[in-house]
Amino acid sequence: MGLLDGKVALVTGAGGGLGREHALALAKEGAKVVVNDLGGSRDGSGGGSASMADQVADEIRALGAEAATNYDSVATVEGGDAIVQSAIDAFGKLDICVNNAGILRDKTLSKTTEDLWDPVIDVHLKGTYAVSRPAFNHMKERGEGGVIINTSSTSGLNGNFGQANYGAAKAGIAGFTRCMALEGQRHGIRCFILAPVAFTRLTDDLPGFDREGMAERVAPGLVSPLVVYLASDLSGESTNKTFYVGGGRIAEMRVVTAEGVTKTDDGGLWTAEEIAAKMPEIVLD
Repeated sequence: MGLLDGKVALVTGAGGGLGREHALALAKEGAKVVVNDLGGSRDGSGGGSASMADQVADEIRALGAEAATNYDSVATVEGGDAIVQSAIDAFGKLDICVNNAGILRDKTLSKTTEDLWDPVIDVHLKGTYAVSRPAFNHMKERGEGGVIINTSSTSGLNGNFGQANYGAAKAGIAGFTRCMALEGQRHGIRCFILAPVAFTRLTDDLPGFDREGMAERVAPGLVSPLVVYLASDLSGESTNKTFYVGGGRIAEMRVVTAEGVTKTDDGGLWTAEEIAAKMPEIVLD
């Protein structure tokens, strides 16, 4: 008996890296998996190829599990609708949606032109919306709940040099998911945010990723057990949580507001000098 027997899962960008590991891990626990991948390069350029998705689907079948493939782009509403519909057509329903697809076009802000900005926002932020919305609506209409797991990043939650476009998209995904989680509670739809750290083709040339030292310590397969846990009944009614995960470490991340100070005299209007004096009480340690 697997933790996900009878469940249908969809993983976008599952042709390699994190997505491939997620798809395999879900399948090993009994889920039927739709493997979505456009088959493009790490920056989203180049023609699509079915081979990446097909190979992962074959790996899943070799495990004795069921798999279907989809090659649509997440970056359009039409593509997102088609991706979710492919799960329904193949297996009759969708219980688990993992939005993982992504590209990188890194530049410092002063060099980030519109052609570097728009595709990253389209794939990550719009793509998460384009797939999540039909998945959410399907789960809502079925009335049996579901799980949606969206991939953010420490680049969006904490910031990272040279990734203004990517960081903006990933921060947007976090905000989007928190709102979706609140709306999904009444329908039993549980939503989570991942901030994974992993060595993949998207990260193998980024600063701080030593090919020899880091590849094994932050292998993408170390992220996927959390995806399985969140997708399973083991996570209970938990929802609306953000997790840092990578290198064997799992930690909840939160937006924290300091206690701060409140002005109660002079009509509540602060002067700049008063704010300066109170700043030690306003900011977090």
